Amino acid sequence: MDCLFLYNPCGGKGISEKNLSYIRRRLLERYGSVEIVGTKSAEDLEARVRKEKERDVIFAGGDGTFNRVLQAAAGEKLRLGYLPCGTVNDIARSLSIPKNLKGALDIIVKGETAKLDCMRVNGRYAMYIAAAGAFTETTYTTPQSEKRSLGPLAYALHGLRHGLRFRPFPLKIECDGNTFETESALVLVLNGRSVAGFRVNRSSSMRDGTLELAVVRRIGKQNVFRRFFTLCSIGTLFLRGIRVKKKDILFLRGRALRLETDASVVWDLDGERGPCGSVSVETIPAAVDLFVPKVNNC
Repeated sequence: MDCLFLYNPCGGKGISEKNLSYIRRRLLERYGSVEIVGTKSAEDLEARVRKEKERDVIFAGGDGTFNRVLQAAAGEKLRLGYLPCGTVNDIARSLSIPKNLKGALDIIVKGETAKLDCMRVNGRYAMYIAAAGAFTETTYTTPQSEKRSLGPLAYALHGLRHGLRFRPFPLKIECDGNTFETESALVLVLNGRSVAGFRVNRSSSMRDGTLELAVVRRIGKQNVFRRFFTLCSIGTLFLRGIRVKKKDILFLRGRALRLETDASVVWDLDGERGPCGSVSVETIPAAVDLFVPKVNNC
């Protein structure tokens, strides 16, 4: 068995490029040959994954890189290996894949894989989150230069500068035959455990065929005090998890969701800008074959 290793020479902090000889040596412990390719763009990365039919594909990057690989690999008979080297690495946190290069390579060399669920959102795939509302634009609007120099702190500072001006929006939810209507400040549809580095969905699994939905609702007329209480509820959700019992936080589980809202609402998919307006979200069971630390821990 051979493998293809993909990395972005200009992405993140250049961790993979500085360690290419070590990565090759470790992958040769498992594979007969290793081809290393530095991709030129997200489109180039996706195109190269689509071409692969026989070799395992190992790649380095953050959640956005994983999302681009997912567009090409979901539902295909293709084994993936992931070396997380992004800013936050929520997918890796959800699966207990260490950011440490040696630890992540150890998982691939040991060779234990699991078939994981992903989501399909208006025809596009997402691995761990589809989100809209307060602070969600921070993940794809924070400049790369700030992420390189400040790490996760860059998201926090950017969010404080721009995210406090959030606007609640109308939301109609259809979940496994049930319908709810509300005004929302934040919507999280989750297949993973970690969001922005917080374990907000601790008991979830990427192998159970279901999604978790958390909605921070606006209750009452919007004013400066209501905005403050809404921000407190968002903080509570991230610190205590999406199952927290609070009257303005709605929690649901299901296999398929329909979320109807204004055309101006922008969705975040795995930290990348996604579709606008209403979306249909469904679980795609066992769509991703990935090297993982422990199959039962996914």
